[in-house]
Amino acid sequence: MSAVRNDKRTVFGWAMYDWANSAYITIFGAVVGAFFTGTIMTGDDYLGLSGEALFSILIGIGSIILLIVMPVLGAMADYSDSKKRFLRNFAFVGVFFTIVIPFVPDGQVPLFLLITIVSQFGFVAANVFYDGFLPEIASDETIDRVSSKGFALGYLGGGLYLLLAFVLIFLSSDEPGATLSEAFAARIAIFGSGVWWFGFSLFSLSRLPADGGGGKLSIAGYARIGFDRTVATSKKLKEFPQLLGFVVAFIIYNSGIGTVIAVSGPYAEDTLDLELETIAFAFLVVQFIAVFGAWGFGKLADRIGPKRSVIISLIIWVGIAALAFFLPKGSDIGFLGLAAIVGFVLGGAQALSRSLYGSMIPEEASAEFFGFYSVFSKLSGIGPLVFGAVSATTGSGRAAILSVALFFVVGLVILTRVDVDAARASRERWAFGTADTP
Repeated sequence: MSAVRNDKRTVFGWAMYDWANSAYITIFGAVVGAFFTGTIMTGDDYLGLSGEALFSILIGIGSIILLIVMPVLGAMADYSDSKKRFLRNFAFVGVFFTIVIPFVPDGQVPLFLLITIVSQFGFVAANVFYDGFLPEIASDETIDRVSSKGFALGYLGGGLYLLLAFVLIFLSSDEPGATLSEAFAARIAIFGSGVWWFGFSLFSLSRLPADGGGGKLSIAGYARIGFDRTVATSKKLKEFPQLLGFVVAFIIYNSGIGTVIAVSGPYAEDTLDLELETIAFAFLVVQFIAVFGAWGFGKLADRIGPKRSVIISLIIWVGIAALAFFLPKGSDIGFLGLAAIVGFVLGGAQALSRSLYGSMIPEEASAEFFGFYSVFSKLSGIGPLVFGAVSATTGSGRAAILSVALFFVVGLVILTRVDVDAARASRERWAFGTADTP
């Protein structure tokens, strides 16, 4: 691949994919979950589970299903030098199924969950190849800033789209005779997020470097290469304790972050009894504050390093989980205040975790390793699964949200023991043989 490191046009084009897919992220968190529990779920429960518990368990199971697929796709992209093609194809799969979600009729719970899972698959798979570009377009000196730029543009783009959706939802009403119902406004907002994702993805793809001339194999051949390299790399990981330590820490604390993102909408609608307008506005607050959070933590990382910056963010995350537990039912102001704190630390934790990991891995296998990174993210799906299990067992979303704090505490403790310099130095010891082709 002929990517030019630190080329402004390439970096901006890469970061704009974050802008593109963030419309889906914000709508998924702010609208899709609450839309599911409030509209698609026509009763108080389905198969004995509340909407909040069912949606959380779905996210967790879907994440676990993706575990095997992601690193194999990454290895395939490295071997064929086809990150751009893989990014485009999976993004368009996600776009298509996102656009289909609003057409699911009320009460069709299994159909809704199936379509939502496929849209999530497209989103996650595309991100493997998007993240895989990072070590190739940025140097060690700029990778924190470039990663933060992507997240900042993502939060800004997602925030702008959510603002448009919020206006639409605000104008809707469930009063008799209303022209636009709240449920139909939610359907329009979900549909539009897919269109936004598609349109800006085209712009981003136009600025990313073209694929190279890697090996050309059958699908079965690619799968064999991908699986063989994935297994070999997994075995090697244990020889690099610092990188492995970061991976374990990330899996655990990102479980907490992923849970907060995934269940905030259902938790606010089911447990706190808040209206969709309040929930959407809270996510809007998160998005715009996260722009400054990502930028601010990027600057902080320049001063004290990315590891210390992530540790600071995790301490704040512990406080967020505790505050959510004590938040009174119907407290709009309290929920919005909590959203502001989440926005501040969300961008920093995610952007710096990605760049920290990117600085520890070998460039020649960046997509494969970001396939693993996606696996680590999907292992983080255990957080929503635990949340759903606790909620279903105790009948309380509050007990479930308090369990999230444990993920941040344990991840923080493990991260403090990681030697970042040693992990970066170990990149020179990785060796990749050329796999036999079938």
